[in-house]
Amino acid sequence: MSKLILTHEVTGLGAAGDVVEVKNGYARNYLLPRGFALTWSKGGEKQVLSIKAARAARAHASVEAAQAQAAALSAKPVKLVVKAGESGRLFGTVKAEDVAKAVEAAGLGAIDKRKVELPAHIKSVGSYTANVRLHEDVAAVINLDVVSS
Repeated sequence: MSKLILTHEVTGLGAAGDVVEVKNGYARNYLLPRGFALTWSKGGEKQVLSIKAARAARAHASVEAAQAQAAALSAKPVKLVVKAGESGRLFGTVKAEDVAKAVEAAGLGAIDKRKVELPAHIKSVGSYTANVRLHEDVAAVINLDVVSS
């Protein structure tokens, strides 16, 4: 088992700044190469504190504010205009950053692109859903309408 400090939120494992123990292969092949974690050391206490401070600065001030934004995000579909061919297939895929920019452009508030979880690669026009973690206790579902430009 490997002891790691998470630098990003990993679904099902923990949030940034958490110290977790995972199997060696998961750490070596997934978490460390993608930059989601750092190896734990005795001097890592400072890193944990700085990561938690940065996370707190980005987080919503209260659960009520996060719930209000979640209600707004769930109530209205977000239109995402992308380049697509005549058959409806996209030139590329829709990324979490694209979703975050579209939400902000729609006037629904700013969200962190790292908190957006897309169900799969979106490679064609249509309607999709995405999950967003706005707070530790609050998640929202965004309805995406992907349309051709």
